[in-house]
Amino acid sequence: MKERAMNLKSVITEDMKNAMRSKDMNRLGTIRLLLAAIKQKEVDERIELTDTQVITIVEKMIKQRKDSISQFTTAKRQDLVDQETSELLLLETYLPAQLSEEEILAKVKQTIEASGAVGPQDMGKVIGILKPELAGQADMGKVSALVKAALSAK
Repeated sequence: MKERAMNLKSVITEDMKNAMRSKDMNRLGTIRLLLAAIKQKEVDERIELTDTQVITIVEKMIKQRKDSISQFTTAKRQDLVDQETSELLLLETYLPAQLSEEEILAKVKQTIEASGAVGPQDMGKVIGILKPELAGQADMGKVSALVKAALSAK
């Protein structure tokens, strides 16, 4: 992850300019797709996106790449798998550092205590608190499984 004095959207725009200068067409194409998705969201909602909202878009694009990779692998299209993998790796550079499973578990336990959750029926409440807090730092599928396990043990 890059150190950010400026916002994430500015970092991505600067990376696009650098890719243009270096004539790195694969990198440039991926960054343009990302910026187009960001711009579309801003136009649709008539807002300027925050870093958290940009991270949500990046996560969505990463999920799309992972789905494509599994489909292309099944279809034995290694050329497309390679292309999607390189896009995936580039997109991941825009995410904050990922938390370890221990760090996620500590956050889950802390949130369960703070929210007063007592069982599996409170899972939505706990996830609702954790989702914005862990945006881009953890796979929400993994977080959900940890919350479920912790609440089922209560």
